[in-house]
Amino acid sequence: MLWLLLCIIGLLGGMLGSLVGLGGGIIIVPALLYIGNYTSLLPPITPQFAVGTSIIILIVTGLSSTIAYMRQKAVYFKAGLIFFIGSGPGAYVGALVNKAIELNLFYICFGLFIILISILLSIQKYLEPKSKQLGSVQNFEDEHDVHHALYFHPILAVVIAFFVGILSGLFGIGGGSLMVPAMLLLFRFPASVAVATSMFMVFLSSIIGSIAHIQLGNVEWPWVLGLAPGAWIGAKLGAYFNRRLKDGTIILILRLILVVVGIRLIFQGV
Repeated sequence: MLWLLLCIIGLLGGMLGSLVGLGGGIIIVPALLYIGNYTSLLPPITPQFAVGTSIIILIVTGLSSTIAYMRQKAVYFKAGLIFFIGSGPGAYVGALVNKAIELNLFYICFGLFIILISILLSIQKYLEPKSKQLGSVQNFEDEHDVHHALYFHPILAVVIAFFVGILSGLFGIGGGSLMVPAMLLLFRFPASVAVATSMFMVFLSSIIGSIAHIQLGNVEWPWVLGLAPGAWIGAKLGAYFNRRLKDGTIILILRLILVVVGIRLIFQGV
């Protein structure tokens, strides 16, 4: 029963994370905290162990979805590597900050952060890209041989990715929740390319964040073994559905889930 539950959590986290480029920890972390601290299905778990375990699973989710998106020719590797220059160190810093945070404060901060993500996703479609785009034009060709003009500023990308990486290491959620809107609004990435590139960045930065959490002893390895198979399959499913569902439907489902989870975490913290 326990392994089935962990596999389902990993499946849902991997699928939703890959679907919109968030990584999956946004489902895994609150699920582990709730089940561990409010039911008898799992032993009590601290935020540090929830995040440390989640960020290991983000490696699985990121690798699985990146392979799937590579086959769709949707990953802009050059941008992903530049983002990683900032997000990698940021993830390590966030993991170090995580060790000092208390449970109730963690619930409140994480809940507010999730609601912020929902708001960003809500207003994203109403915001027009800046008339004067930042950076130089980069050409990207997708799987349909369509050429896209991406306006990319490497220095700004590294700075943004560093702060996104801190949030990733702190909350164990992958960082794509802010990186995807930044790619869409600042750099005019197509949604499919933004999501795919985000998952590539999540994969790389999660490796760095995992090193810090392993050093701190924040990983429940038996739970990792239970979550990983579901996360791998879920990431593949998320990439599959990403190509077939309308953007509006995907964002609406995700927004509803984020608001419910965010409000619940805030009430638990208070």
